[in-house]
Amino acid sequence: MATLHQFLYGIYPYIAAAIFLFGSLARFEREQYTWKTDSSQVLYRGNLRTGNILFHVGILGLFFGHLVGLLTPVAVWNALGVSHGFKQAVAMAAGGVMGTMCLAGLLILLHRRLTNARVSAVTRTGDKVLLLWLLVTLLLGLSTIFESASHMDGHMMVQLMTWAQHLVTLRGDAASYIADAPLLFKAHLFMGITLFAIFPFTRLVHVWSGFASVGYLGRAWQLVRSR
Repeated sequence: MATLHQFLYGIYPYIAAAIFLFGSLARFEREQYTWKTDSSQVLYRGNLRTGNILFHVGILGLFFGHLVGLLTPVAVWNALGVSHGFKQAVAMAAGGVMGTMCLAGLLILLHRRLTNARVSAVTRTGDKVLLLWLLVTLLLGLSTIFESASHMDGHMMVQLMTWAQHLVTLRGDAASYIADAPLLFKAHLFMGITLFAIFPFTRLVHVWSGFASVGYLGRAWQLVRSR
């Protein structure tokens, strides 16, 4: 079991990161025609805009929240006078809000994909797997809020931060810091890490184009077809 834990949380993250980076590059070089979101707006608009806004705002908030929360050194928070318990409470609140928004948007998009005949007909199996994978990952993440509420000392938060920071700085003892973490947290971490591994093979690659475009966030709505 210790060997499996070391692999999943000490070695597998690097494998997933390599697939994420080199897989994205290979797809861009070899299959540029597939480098798109495969918009289905022309087939059925419905509540697409509402679902899209909720999902994207929520998932961007979660991504950057995780990025700042996990990778900001503990010494920085200590220097700012932010206690571990307070940081945990803020993370739970912000994660709950953004996670709920993302979940609502994802459920709208998933319902639209599975129930509308025209949209469902052009939805690939990979798209359905991706949406379901995101759903499970999100539900696990939201569930950790209730787990965290049972111990507000911030200890688990510090362990996760240390694990992430040791991974980024290529220290081989990262997995040991979450050895006693609850199974719920470990499951969420595994699902999240694997999301990076499947990223290059899904429509998620369009995220690269979004970050590469300076004016992406302020651009006008793209009209596929006016009524």
